[in-house]
Amino acid sequence: MPGQLEIYIRLGLFGGVLLVMATWEFLGPRRKLSAAKGPRWASNLTLVALNTIVSRVIMPITAVAAAIYCESHSWGLLHLVNWPVWLEVMMGVVVLDFAIYLQHVLFHAVPVLWRLHLVHHADLDIDVTTGLRFHTFEILLSALLKLAVVVILGPSALTVVIFEVLLNATSMFNHSNVVLPSWLDRILRCFVVTPDMHRVHHSVIRRETNSNYGFNLPWWDFLLGTYRDQPIEGHEGMTIGLSHLREEQQVDRLPGMLKLPFDRSSGTDPENRYSDGK
Repeated sequence: MPGQLEIYIRLGLFGGVLLVMATWEFLGPRRKLSAAKGPRWASNLTLVALNTIVSRVIMPITAVAAAIYCESHSWGLLHLVNWPVWLEVMMGVVVLDFAIYLQHVLFHAVPVLWRLHLVHHADLDIDVTTGLRFHTFEILLSALLKLAVVVILGPSALTVVIFEVLLNATSMFNHSNVVLPSWLDRILRCFVVTPDMHRVHHSVIRRETNSNYGFNLPWWDFLLGTYRDQPIEGHEGMTIGLSHLREEQQVDRLPGMLKLPFDRSSGTDPENRYSDGK
């Protein structure tokens, strides 16, 4: 797939999903926001733009380009089998999603990685822009880990594009502040992480923060014991963010967000995902 076409597809779908979810949030919000929306959105979306520019400048190769190179040299595990294209695409997407799940757990478990990831969790509200809010260094590390998985697995360029589009879209979907009927949520969360499922992960309560790690597929949480059905205080009553970081200037303004991992007061230890305490 030509690089320009990939960019147009990803940008078009990104803008479309963002617009749909933002409209849905406006028409049917799940929770009342606690922080000023305008400055939060400006900071979160500016961080997305910054991350995109930095990644393009610093990263010598994208995951799609790596997939094309591996495909031309028959590198990777998927080149050892002769499966139908549809099956290889499906397996590639599933394996890449599992890798993202493991990466997410790792960023909670390792102190230096948690310092980067807490920028995502420090958001005082959770809405569609939270699904895009990650520190620049986390984005770069994530890109390197994705490259390693692509080289080992050897998925096609089409598989990588499908995976990245799905991951981006579902991250915006499941971070959105939208209302879903409970019956529909129960059905959907068998196949995709829903907003009510992932919102639990953004609770200030430690044992809830360390659950529901999935971004796209919910199955890894079900299978590996990290699933939590509902927040103990309910979706309207739960507190979003981190209990020790509650100042908007520090956590919801771009300069503070970029400095947060290097601020000694932000906390050095990841929350223990086996803890039952707050």
